[in-house]
Amino acid sequence: MAEEKAKGTKILIVDDDDSIRSTYVEIFKKDGFEVEEAKDGLEGLDAATKNIPDIVFTGIVMPRMDGFGFIEALKENVATANIPIVISSHLGRSIDNTRAKELGVKDFIVRHMVTPKEAVERVRKVLGSGDYKLKIIASELDAAQLAKNLHFKEDYKCGYCGADLILNLRVSDIENHEFTGKINCPNCGRV
Repeated sequence: MAEEKAKGTKILIVDDDDSIRSTYVEIFKKDGFEVEEAKDGLEGLDAATKNIPDIVFTGIVMPRMDGFGFIEALKENVATANIPIVISSHLGRSIDNTRAKELGVKDFIVRHMVTPKEAVERVRKVLGSGDYKLKIIASELDAAQLAKNLHFKEDYKCGYCGADLILNLRVSDIENHEFTGKINCPNCGRV
């Protein structure tokens, strides 16, 4: 069941330590994630903007652009601003944890206190705490007007493969019941 939940979930793993990055790449792949990797924040930013992941798993101390610079750059880009982020820290400093919270990081993992398998569980927990897929009923409420305004087919069928489009919602602020949303095809990813 865990593998089924993660299947198709794209994770970007960013860390300059080849051994640590390889360990996490391997364990997330075994758990069914689609994994992309980067060696530092600049490489991670390039990867995240080209192939937007469902979640980012990043270290802090890296050359060229550290983890916090990387997170700040993601937050400044509309396309990547709402990607959930998990930090994997080898230092575990409270000042880093505080800054991570200020930047909206979803979890702060201290490597020597959490096994890679536990890290996967924590990433799954972050993913499961606010992503929803909803079916759109074309004949209900304002669905027809929304289709017209967004230039979708009125029946909410994918223009490429014919599957029913779905509304993907991600909780951005649970306390205020705020979401970000995207309509796309669950089969081909297009609209």
